Amino acid sequence: MNRATIYLDHNATTAPAPEAVAAMLHALEVAWANPSSTHEPGQQARRLLADARDRVASFLGCQPAELVFTSGATEANHSAVLGALHAARGTRRERLVLSAVEHPGLLALAARLEGEGVPVTRLPVHADGRLDLDAARAAITPDVALVSVMGANNETGVLMPTAELAELAHAAGTRLHVDATQLAGKAALDFAASGADLMSLSAHKLHGPKGIGALVVRKGFALPPLLCGRQERKRRGGTENLPGIAGFAAACDRAAATRADDVTRMAALRALLETGLAALPGMQIYGARAPRIANTSCLRFGTLDAELVLGRLERAGVVASSGAACSAGGTLPSHVLLAMGEPAEHARAALRFSLGRDSSEAEVRHTVAVVHELIGPLLEPAAQAA
Repeated sequence: MNRATIYLDHNATTAPAPEAVAAMLHALEVAWANPSSTHEPGQQARRLLADARDRVASFLGCQPAELVFTSGATEANHSAVLGALHAARGTRRERLVLSAVEHPGLLALAARLEGEGVPVTRLPVHADGRLDLDAARAAITPDVALVSVMGANNETGVLMPTAELAELAHAAGTRLHVDATQLAGKAALDFAASGADLMSLSAHKLHGPKGIGALVVRKGFALPPLLCGRQERKRRGGTENLPGIAGFAAACDRAAATRADDVTRMAALRALLETGLAALPGMQIYGARAPRIANTSCLRFGTLDAELVLGRLERAGVVASSGAACSAGGTLPSHVLLAMGEPAEHARAALRFSLGRDSSEAEVRHTVAVVHELIGPLLEPAAQAA
């Protein structure tokens, strides 16, 4: 990426922190042996693994024994859902409950399971992106095997009422899984106090490496493994990705040290961004009145197609993203905004600016100026003020 590029797509991925890169290199150089081996090189690797596990667990507010390292949040999500459904076999609990605005990967899994005969309930959201708790109360009954929701929506940043969902799930005798991918590094995580029974995340969302993540499994829940093997207390087979785990731990250390200040600064920068763009015709911010993570702004400029806007911004050195999915047949509207009741025309126009801890005031001010210069003129016709 060009050094002059202003990167505002941190919800997609983040640059690995120098501490994470250094930790990975150290692991590759001095702890390359198999942690399952009984000889000294293997035990050296095992000690590094145990230390990293302790540090990631401390960051997440869980016990080290509750932490299962995975290849990322997608695997962790699949492990949580498939494991919980498997654990409930032979009981009257067989239904999966999730929100209509989950990550496409989880929605795809739910659709596959539904095709295989698993009952699935998708909880609606209000126009501002908040979960419909009345619908949740009606849906979470004793026939549910698992309730699974993301802690914060990746497109709008709107927070899910996970504490309330935990109460509803436990009152019905079932379990709650929280996909905390977008929360990590942007909100305080305390698994022990959260009420969640399962929690997943990816390291690359908080300046760690790709290809490593975690699933937290509350003590006492014998979750069947997705991948069989001796590793991770027989909960996830396969030789551990020790360099990735070391980088993950270093990223957690850095996030724990700076999170509070990072969140305060990102919230101020988002306010600056949204205030600076507010005068543009037809500009609408999604979830603005709902609780949101501090770094995320999902908005549209009239009905201008998001890909058109993003293309112009990128040529000017500003990188963001759209909430829409692309396919061979063109751009599909964001499923999140459709679930919020937006028409397809608006859902195709939505784009997302997601700030990072290294984003600066100068970058935000430049972005505002670029949008006014390149996008503003396209909004002048009254037809674009929809």
